[in-house]
Amino acid sequence: MTDIKHVLHDKLKASRAVMVARLEGLSEHDRRRPMTATGTNLLGMVKHLVGVEQVYFGDSFDRPPPDTLPWNEDGSVWQGADMWATADESSDDIIGLYERACAHSDATIEALDLDTPGIVPHWPAPDTTLGYLLVWVLEDTAHHAGQADIVRELIGGRTGSDTATSDTDWSTYVARIQAAADTFAD
Repeated sequence: MTDIKHVLHDKLKASRAVMVARLEGLSEHDRRRPMTATGTNLLGMVKHLVGVEQVYFGDSFDRPPPDTLPWNEDGSVWQGADMWATADESSDDIIGLYERACAHSDATIEALDLDTPGIVPHWPAPDTTLGYLLVWVLEDTAHHAGQADIVRELIGGRTGSDTATSDTDWSTYVARIQAAADTFAD
């Protein structure tokens, strides 16, 4: 029988790795610049996930995380302060925060059973379990990893590892997609 906790944990680790990998080879500017109308940016997504890891696998189980996050302490997280990096926050600092938060989370996941009760203070119904939060954080991280794939492609044309080969003629491929879409244009 498959140990579902380890399967979920491995999937979470894989999604985390995607998040960090999408920063590789980019300038500080490209890591930070908003790429959507709502300001979505690569480094900001990683910064956001620091708090996700800390709250759901630290605070929710009374396991204090290794770092204090100023945007959580001052409440600015609720105004989106966790979704972008200030000029004073280096990529190395944010990646370091993420690595420490993930290591702390890994220890929590390894130490507790899936049915271990937890409390998420900011949820209307705060009672939960490690199993529920493991699925919750995996979904959130995978969601952001998908966004990171798209944002990275917008920045430098780099795609995820499961796309067509590097010798794909992208302009021809995209032209075929555009032609199909154009059959429905007004």
